[in-house]
Amino acid sequence: MKIIVFSDTHGSIYTMKKVMKMHQDAEIVVHCGDSQGELEDIKLLYPSKKYIAVKGNCDYGAMLPVIDFFTAEGVSFLACHGHTFNVKFDLTRLLMLAKEKNVNVVLYGHTHVAHDEYFDGVLFFNPGSAGYSKTYGIIEVKDGQVLSNVTHVK
Repeated sequence: MKIIVFSDTHGSIYTMKKVMKMHQDAEIVVHCGDSQGELEDIKLLYPSKKYIAVKGNCDYGAMLPVIDFFTAEGVSFLACHGHTFNVKFDLTRLLMLAKEKNVNVVLYGHTHVAHDEYFDGVLFFNPGSAGYSKTYGIIEVKDGQVLSNVTHVK
């Protein structure tokens, strides 16, 4: 199963449109916050996908959860923007929540810096900023194994 991960688009739909066209085989699209409405436009273009979105610090008035949990092929995920966990300074609070909830993968944003690393058995994955640095993430789950990659769009 292929999952596209976006974050911090900040009003720019360019990267999202390009990525969605390149990865039409993806089944799930996750936006880790600061989408400011462009995700709604993508949903209209690709209505058959499953969408998971969380509220970022710039999503004023958005009716989205701050944290969301989902499972894909037996792998448990936590999605958040990260601002309420101070991810610009430390990932400890997120790690504690992941451990408490038995989460395998934490998807987060806010820093605008891509990050793809395991801590204490949990994958911490930040796709960077689709709006500014034009980066996004692809996660593939197969037989309980997780492959992750952050890519830059030109």
